[in-house]
Amino acid sequence: MKWSFQGKWIAGGFGLTLLLIGLVTFASFNNTTEIKQSANKVQHTYQTLNTLTNFNAAMTGAESARRGYIFLGNRQDLRRYQNEVANMQSELKLLKEQIHPRLSQQQRFIQLNALVSQRLALLEQSIEFYQKDKTALQAQTNITDRSVKLREKILPIIAAITAEEQSYLRSSLKQSEYSINLRILIEILGTFLIIVVIFSLCVILERQWIKREQIESLESSLAQEIKLGELKIQLFSMISHEFRTPLSVILLSSQLLKEILEELVDDKHLKNLSRIQSSAKLMNHLLTDILTLTRAEAGKLDYKPQLLNVESFCLNLVEDLRLFDTTPHLIEFKNNSEYFRANLDEKLLYSILSNLLLNAIKYSSSGKKIYLILNSEPKAIVFQVIDEGIGIPLVEQQKIYEPFYRCQNVENIVGTGLGLAVVKKCVERHQGEITVKSEIGVGTTFTVKIPHTNGATV
Repeated sequence: MKWSFQGKWIAGGFGLTLLLIGLVTFASFNNTTEIKQSANKVQHTYQTLNTLTNFNAAMTGAESARRGYIFLGNRQDLRRYQNEVANMQSELKLLKEQIHPRLSQQQRFIQLNALVSQRLALLEQSIEFYQKDKTALQAQTNITDRSVKLREKILPIIAAITAEEQSYLRSSLKQSEYSINLRILIEILGTFLIIVVIFSLCVILERQWIKREQIESLESSLAQEIKLGELKIQLFSMISHEFRTPLSVILLSSQLLKEILEELVDDKHLKNLSRIQSSAKLMNHLLTDILTLTRAEAGKLDYKPQLLNVESFCLNLVEDLRLFDTTPHLIEFKNNSEYFRANLDEKLLYSILSNLLLNAIKYSSSGKKIYLILNSEPKAIVFQVIDEGIGIPLVEQQKIYEPFYRCQNVENIVGTGLGLAVVKKCVERHQGEITVKSEIGVGTTFTVKIPHTNGATV
């Protein structure tokens, strides 16, 4: 299946939209995973800080309960001391699992654990001394001093561990904030790009729809034009047929009358019959031109080349045109060609040369010479029609092949403006070309070149 340019754009647009949606979804998923990981890190760090706080509180509570038991002898303080020590050991064990795995933190924890063990041993020793000798105040004082010194060593380590964990907390919070902002940016940018692509697709589809409507409209107009052209051909064919029948009768009748009256009346009176014949032939020629032009415009102008004796054709044409010439002109044929036969369409060639010669007759004064010259080139056969008539203005020479166009200097000379339009169409059907050279008051030369590629020449 061959895709059109617009179809490729539409398919590419849909593919790009799906790709963008996939990329945005993938990026959002990865970003969400990072946010979850950052959130877990934040939660874990909070738990670690909470454990440190609980441990510090348990350590302070244990010291307070020990002192209360030693100085007051309250058994409840002893139980509270034992509970706080158990809490310290539990929190310390939990802290070992929660603390950041970085080497510096692990080393601080080892130091903390050792110092705590030493302090707990002192606290236990203090309890044992009290239970053996309640009056050994000096020994308790020494143990308390050593416990305070251990506490002063423990507190900076706890502060360092706390500061490090808070640093990790800030880093995790920043990472979470960055991931959230990045996700928002990705989703906004992805949504914007998807909207742009969808909008572009809508524009392309709309243009495609408009073009399709235009194509359908053109196809409809073309179909109507073709139908109208066919109707025009049928109409002109019918008119041509209907007119040619009475014209044939007129020509035949006038010819018979001329033959009958030739010996009975003088030539002066026979001129009227010649005018009737000439007018009938001109009418017939006009009908042929109209039908030819109509067929050419409809693209149905027949082209049937056959081997033709060009010299004989031109001689016969010149002889026929003398019957059209009511005001005598000297039509002279010159053959400068080395080819005598060529593959040409006889009817189209007749329309070409007869229209050029009739225009030369029409726009030349009586007695002026008109030339039909046959030349040849290596790749073409060349016809020239030369007259000494009124000429064609230079500014109008590009318009003379338009149907019904007549130059401004024709004055009262009767004409339809179809002849040169028919010539142009017939020359183009031969894949040839026509050129004109003209000068006002001097004359005009039409040159028709028909290439030999249309058929063999002899």
